[in-house]
Amino acid sequence: MIYSCLRAVTLAAILSTAAVWGGSPANAAPFDGPWSVTISTSRGDCGSDSLYGVVIRNGSVRYAGGAGVAMSGHVSNNGSVSVSVRQGDKHASGSGRLYANGTGRGSWSGASSTGRCAGGWSARRSG
Repeated sequence: MIYSCLRAVTLAAILSTAAVWGGSPANAAPFDGPWSVTISTSRGDCGSDSLYGVVIRNGSVRYAGGAGVAMSGHVSNNGSVSVSVRQGDKHASGSGRLYANGTGRGSWSGASSTGRCAGGWSARRSG
């Protein structure tokens, strides 16, 4: 359960949602669209790899999953990603880079009331 929450949190953290779809379209246009993100764990008891969908628009990212996850973060015009996510007592932060060729990678770390976990993520443009 911790892993699935942290994965969702991390995914959102990787490519997070701003409260409003603000920003300049020119800033993130190279990264706009649907992405598939694979979350893997290298430290802690967080389970196995998982695949999630996100949509980037104008530098902000929306998690393509259910409600109950608070996300914030940004994809810069050079592809740098910095995000954080929270769901209940679980939270995670991720950072890395998206590339113009439609791929990306980075790392994440998170915690809940029962322990800490960390790992990596990889992304691939879906559309």
